[in-house]
Amino acid sequence: MTDQNITFITFGAYLLMVFAVGWFSLRRTHSQSDYILGGRKLGSWTTAISAGASDMSGWLLLGLPGYAFLAGFEAIWIALGLYIGTCVNWYFVAPRLRVQTQSLNNALTIPEYFEYRFNDSSHLLRLISAAFILIFYLFYTSSGLVAGGKLFESVFGLSYHWAVIIGALTILTYTCLGGFLAVSWTDLIQGLLMALALSYVAIVSIYSINGFEDLYYWMNIINPDLLNPYTSVANGPLGFIGIVSLLGWGLGYFGQPHILVRFMAIKSEKMIPKARTIAIYWTAIGLFSALLIGFSGIALLGNELQASDSEKVFIELLQLLLHPIPAGICLAAILAAIMSTADSQLLVASSAITEDIYKIIKNDVTDKQLMMSARLAVILLTLCATVLALQADNNVLDLVAYAWAGFGATFGPVILLSLYWKAMTRHSALAGMLTGGITVIVWKNIDSAYRIFDLYELVPGFILASLAIFFSQIIFKHR
Repeated sequence: MTDQNITFITFGAYLLMVFAVGWFSLRRTHSQSDYILGGRKLGSWTTAISAGASDMSGWLLLGLPGYAFLAGFEAIWIALGLYIGTCVNWYFVAPRLRVQTQSLNNALTIPEYFEYRFNDSSHLLRLISAAFILIFYLFYTSSGLVAGGKLFESVFGLSYHWAVIIGALTILTYTCLGGFLAVSWTDLIQGLLMALALSYVAIVSIYSINGFEDLYYWMNIINPDLLNPYTSVANGPLGFIGIVSLLGWGLGYFGQPHILVRFMAIKSEKMIPKARTIAIYWTAIGLFSALLIGFSGIALLGNELQASDSEKVFIELLQLLLHPIPAGICLAAILAAIMSTADSQLLVASSAITEDIYKIIKNDVTDKQLMMSARLAVILLTLCATVLALQADNNVLDLVAYAWAGFGATFGPVILLSLYWKAMTRHSALAGMLTGGITVIVWKNIDSAYRIFDLYELVPGFILASLAIFFSQIIFKHR
């Protein structure tokens, strides 16, 4: 049996398991609440691992190792920012969001929470936040399909376009079937597989180099600047703005709907401390292993991978170092990582269409009609994201960075302040949301055209959104 056949069998077994979970979840999904939020029945392990898996996605196995491969120790800053953001999110957002969303008319979505929290009878907050969700999730979901395309292209020799289409059909099938329960249960399995694959490949890679001392030696031989965390990927000084930009990734956590809904879906707020501990350890293992894989790739692969091909470093190391069976399992972990985020994003985006737009426009809607429209929305969104992903020059980390910034700046300040500032008003929430979202879009487009801003768009977006909330509170406090 050839190596490729063994890999095919491993992939096939994994996909059958995922479809089985989707079918089982279909039998447990009886209402719109079940489809969108799993009836708020998730346990600690499912909540913690599915939140991490839906957060990290294919970029943890492709984007971050690829960035570490190109940038060396500079990549430590982005990992540190993400780890701090994870901890703060679990400590300060998770408990209060779980309690408030249930107490506010059992809000099922983030836009619905905003409407009830600020008594917005005009539905303006709900509609605008739903619109931002649809815009940024198109980019986010397409990043997962790009990652899937690179995986199938590298492993099976498929054309990039067919690889993207196959990945999209796989995710679409079980997300449509089982909704939130299918997504969360598969994310639990996928998250554990991701942690196992990352740590295993990191250990094997370090062992093959003969330890950390030899890793340091080879990185120094190839390019000593890679060992300097204050040197950028372009081999110039990183500087204060560069460090702030990388650490600033941690600000994005407070506004990611696909992560926040996990906090909303846990069975009880009393289960959050246990879930938090699991999530923090899982994140530490994943980030540290991803960095080690990127650094090991420098020593083992040299200059074989350039530009966006650097995101294949994990795949290249698998094929170089592992027997086909563990290699096939680790390749399935990449698919798991991709699916675990894309499915969550599709589900949140479809709920924005059905729960926050369709339900508002058409008042008399049954649960059956809502579930049907949610599934149709998943199909439509998958098609749009697939079209965007079919551009072969897309970079996973770039697409994720834009969507991450969009959600972090649009919703992050509003979520944080709404949970801790009782006097915050509808006008302030609207001002913060619009300022954050528009800043990211404008900043990104100006920077892409003229390259005059080196600061990651999430940082100015988050700061300006927070200022807009405070100033509008002063202006409209008597209205």
